Amino acid sequence: MAKEEATPKPVMIAMKGHPGTGKSTLANSLASALKIPLIDKDDIRDCTLPLHQSLPTASYSLLNDLSYHVIYQIASTQLRLGLSVVIDSPLSRPTHLHRLLQIASSAGAHLVIVECKPSDEAKWRERLERRGKSEGASWHKPATWQELEMLVQGYGGCTDYDVGDVPRMVVDTTAPVSVEELVSRVVNFIVSRCGTCVGL
Repeated sequence: MAKEEATPKPVMIAMKGHPGTGKSTLANSLASALKIPLIDKDDIRDCTLPLHQSLPTASYSLLNDLSYHVIYQIASTQLRLGLSVVIDSPLSRPTHLHRLLQIASSAGAHLVIVECKPSDEAKWRERLERRGKSEGASWHKPATWQELEMLVQGYGGCTDYDVGDVPRMVVDTTAPVSVEELVSRVVNFIVSRCGTCVGL
């Protein structure tokens, strides 16, 4: 009797980085190239505007936490179905990583982090402020460099944490490289670290 091949594990590709670093552009391109679900925290956060307008300002963090809970629940369901996913969120705190590790472990999935870190601050700033002035810009995202600096300051340095044994690839999204080339590099990195994965 022929030996059955092991079923490939799904992989959870978790984006990481501050607003305007190119996370969403890369996340969308990855999901499109791999034909796997993209779960974007901003999609959920955008939908909380009516609640934000009707509840006290103190509820801002509560609604933000709710957005995370929703994307984690959706990701958990997709992984249990055997589907690889891309999660687009800042992944700014160690508690977020711990939750993703729990989800991956429960679903028998791989977890990989793709961190966007622009080396050219001027290009990063230009990208962020251009997005902030565009029609349909998200109401909850920093629209100016000053707003971003205030946001980062509020993190108190917690965004630069040790990810332990989780495979992590740092991508310079201001380098003179096409998005297609970045996607190719990320996919090669994931395959090299995780072997055969669903959707890859």
